[in-house]
Amino acid sequence: MEFVTLNNGVKMPKEGFGVFQVPDPAQCEQSVVDAIASGYRLIDTAAAYFNEEAVGKAIETAIASGVAREDLFITTKLWVQDASYEGAKKAIQTSLEKLDLEYIDLYLLHQPMGDYFGAYRAMEEAYKAGKIKAIGVCNFYPHVLANLCETVEVMPAVNQVEVHPFFQQEDALAVMKQYGVQPEAWGPFAEGKHGIFTNPILTEIADKYGKAAAQVVLRWNTQRGVVVIPKSVHKDRMEQNIDIWDFELTQDDMDAIAKLDMGHSEIVNHFDAGFVKALHGMKIHE
Repeated sequence: MEFVTLNNGVKMPKEGFGVFQVPDPAQCEQSVVDAIASGYRLIDTAAAYFNEEAVGKAIETAIASGVAREDLFITTKLWVQDASYEGAKKAIQTSLEKLDLEYIDLYLLHQPMGDYFGAYRAMEEAYKAGKIKAIGVCNFYPHVLANLCETVEVMPAVNQVEVHPFFQQEDALAVMKQYGVQPEAWGPFAEGKHGIFTNPILTEIADKYGKAAAQVVLRWNTQRGVVVIPKSVHKDRMEQNIDIWDFELTQDDMDAIAKLDMGHSEIVNHFDAGFVKALHGMKIHE
């Protein structure tokens, strides 16, 4: 595994394991146990995924089997409903309790919505208190990220955004680099859209290295300096996804993949009022 060093000196694995859309507790717990056994050390969850407790149980199992807590990198996120100063203070404590951890390695604002400046102040306080090792954001478009970075006291360490061959986000990555914010890709497989696993360009490149298209996609992102968090509930796929560190794409490969960029998302639209309203309407607690 390779690592990146965040802007506060914390080391973060370049590849992790995501548990989005794995709400079943038993399945989620087993998936995380399998992922850690397969070599993953970064585990990415969120309050809105409704599986922090299952992740916590899997972490307990891993530690009991000999994995050191300090070798794990646990990420969770603040949901829109709690995007306020007081809301975030409570939510951080709730996540610590559900995960059964003394500290969270990375805590992210899940969406740039609600009173996220107030929430970020609470995150800064938790960071200074040692409850969180690094803080950051998700889905912050370049102008929103720039505004935050020019305003807050503690610079966000990570911005988790949609990045895959069909939405490559070059401009966003440039702004993150300007502010020293580490990009992290959610949906690195485009949620299976565009025939990503059978795309002729990707499969042709994969065949050269004796790899699968999925492995090429992950390697492409990491070579661009982007952390990836693929998800699978199948152990063989987990093992395949983490087996990307023994080959390197050429510049010709990278140039060929660059041509796949559509320049926009076909998964979410944060500029749509209805979508924003729907996220505000999603409640994760009373």
